[in-house]
Formats: sequence, C-alpha cells, structure tokens
Amino acid sequence: MSILNFITTEIFGQGAIFLALIALIGLVLQKKSFSEIVRGTMMTAIGFFILTQGTGIITGNSIDGLASAFNTIMPSASGTPDIDMSQYGTQIGIVMVIAFAVNLLFARFTKWKSVFLTGHMLYWFPYVFIAAGVDAGLTGFKLVALATVITSIYMIVAPNLMKPLVKEVTGDDSFTIGHPTTTLSVISGYLGKLIGNKEQSTESLKFPKSVDFLREVSITGSLVICLTYIVMSFILTANGFVPGEVWGYAGGSTGAFTYIFTKSIYFGVGVTVMLLGVRMLIAEIVPAFKGIADKVVPGAIPALDCPVIFNYAPNALIIGFVVAMITSTITIILTAGMFPTVIIPLTFTCFFEIGTAAIIGNGTGGVRGAVVGAAVSGIVMVFLVGFGSHFFSNTINNWMLVYGGQDFSLWGIVTGLIARLLA
Repeated sequence: MSILNFITTEIFGQGAIFLALIALIGLVLQKKSFSEIVRGTMMTAIGFFILTQGTGIITGNSIDGLASAFNTIMPSASGTPDIDMSQYGTQIGIVMVIAFAVNLLFARFTKWKSVFLTGHMLYWFPYVFIAAGVDAGLTGFKLVALATVITSIYMIVAPNLMKPLVKEVTGDDSFTIGHPTTTLSVISGYLGKLIGNKEQSTESLKFPKSVDFLREVSITGSLVICLTYIVMSFILTANGFVPGEVWGYAGGSTGAFTYIFTKSIYFGVGVTVMLLGVRMLIAEIVPAFKGIADKVVPGAIPALDCPVIFNYAPNALIIGFVVAMITSTITIILTAGMFPTVIIPLTFTCFFEIGTAAIIGNGTGGVRGAVVGAAVSGIVMVFLVGFGSHFFSNTINNWMLVYGGQDFSLWGIVTGLIARLLA
C-alpha cells in the first residue's frame, strides 16, 4: 500500500514530476548526452509549472470573480463533494495504475497509439467513476473493476478521437489531447466541418489600423473580461446585490475601477504566462517522447493537457469562452426546474473545455465553426450537468456543478447506468 500510495500521489498525482519522468525516460532511450538529458528533463518540469501558474492566475485571480457573482445570484455550488472521497483513495489509486498500464499495452500492441499523460486527469477520471459507482451502491471488487474498465476505455478512446481534430489545428499528429473536453470538442469539430470554412480563421480576422492592438490576445482577453465584469456588476445590482460586497472590495481602500481593472489585467497576464509554458512544454516533451515511441511503444504519441493547443488559436479561445458563457446562461434560465439540482454557469468549463472546443471548431470550420461549436457546447454542457445530477446526487454533485459539463458528466452517466445494473 505504501508503494501504491507513492506511485499515485508522488508520481501520477504530480503533473510536473510525471512528465519530467516521461521526458527523462525518452531522452535516455534516445541515448542523449548527460547534459541534454538534464536539460530536457528540467525544462519539461519548468514548462509545466509555468503553464499551471498561468492557468492558476486565470482561474484564481481573474475569472474567479465571475464564478462568485453567479454563485451569489443563484444557489451556490461549493466545488467540494457532498461526501469525503478521500475514503476511496485506495480504490482510486488502484484504478489509476491499472488503467495506465492497460493504456500502455494497447498503445504497444494495437493501432490505438496515444498514451495518456495528463497527470491530474489520471486521478480525476477514476475519482468521478468511483463516485458514480458508489452513488449506485457498488462496493468492493465490482466498484474497482467497473471504474478500471471505464477509465481504461476512456484513456484509449478519447485521445484517439481527438487525434484527427488536433491535426486540423496543428497541422501534424505529433501529439493529441487527453482531457475531458473530448465530447464538446468532437461536437464542435464536426459541426465546423459541416457548416464552416476553415480558411476563414479566427486568427486571420482583420482589424482596422486604429485597433490593431486587438491582435494581441492578452490585450483582447483583458478587454473582454473587463466588459464581462462591467455587465456582471449591472446584473448583480439589478438582482438586489451590491457588487462591492459580493467581490469583497466594499469598505476597502480601493473601489470598483481598481477591482475590475486588476481582474482584467490578470487575465492577460495569465494567458501570457500560460502560452509561454505551453511553448516550453511542447518543445521539450514531444521530442523527448520520441524515444519511448521508437524503442518501447512504436508509433506512440503523447496525449496532453488541453492548453497545449491554446497557442495555435488564442482568438478562438477567447471567442469560445464568451459565447459559451452567454449560451449556457440562457440555457440555464430556460431550463430552470427541469433538473433535480440548480445549475450555475460553469465558468471554468466554459474557458478550458469549451475554449478548446472552439479552437477545434476553428480548425475545421473557421470563425463559424468556432462560434457555432462553442454555442452548441455551452448548451450541451448544461444538459450534461443537469442529467448527470441524477447519478451523483449522493456523492459529488456539488463538485460536478463547478467542474462537470463535459466528459466527466457524460462518461459518469454511462458509468452510473452500468453500476445500477450491476448493483
């Protein structure tokens, strides 16, 4: 159990360590020099930490205020599970290790060549599937077996579904995406193919010379967040709330201007840092992984976290986030009372999962693909959370109200249905 705990918490549970270890193995297998091995391993870890710092700035210093505003207007979701899931840590650890081993075997001996390397997601998928099984009444061997099978299937199928869509964006197939955006990105990608024109990219939008600064995504993103906060302050006021009290600056030394300005600029800072981390991580992990692909798992490609494609279409990312926030909010209002839980706009899902979906939609269908893909994904997200609440009502429903609405919800529903049959 000590060994299992070390593997799950100190390796799989730490994205920087996990990817650095993968880079180390890949470089050693390529017989690189000692200097190259040390540099590649360290730069992979540094790139990962820079990326996560960027995402942390966005979620913790910028769009977190939007989430708190929605939580104030509507009954709040805490982001913490209804039950203490740490009691199932052993089961989650077993599922992680076995599912990753199955993924490696499939990549080695079949045509499904992706290897799931998004470290924190190696934990969260078993977490969700275990919760779905527990909610249905499963225990013991059945619980672990079901979660292992579903996690293994997901880690094999989802990145391979994303592979051709990622190629539409990047122009090569040196990596794919291993992230719960898959459901929404597949919808967006094929909608883009159906109705869009990939030649009319969001990254080729023409701006008048007087506003040419909008080509800089950090500036554009900051302005969009600024406008969003201004609109949200009016919405709070219209609903009888004081923005200063909701956002915590009332009675302090600063006011609304400083608060909104700071939140907006932090978004630009976060995007800038995140994209730097993405460039560093891709520059190191993809060449390093070649050693594993050549010597251990022939033809394998890494399945990585969704921000690795943000640099390819940052305008589409911002467009997708804004469009998804609008369509999901409208959908929540129109479906009020339809589900057994009150849903709030999922700010983080709108940015990461649907932002990725918009990039995929842009890759297959240009501006139209990005906008329509994000709009439809925003609607689908709400229904996935709503229907998913039937399968997590006794376990992690509050957590899903903040972090669900994508593969967690869809595959969790499937797991819950199977678990009820087994129970």
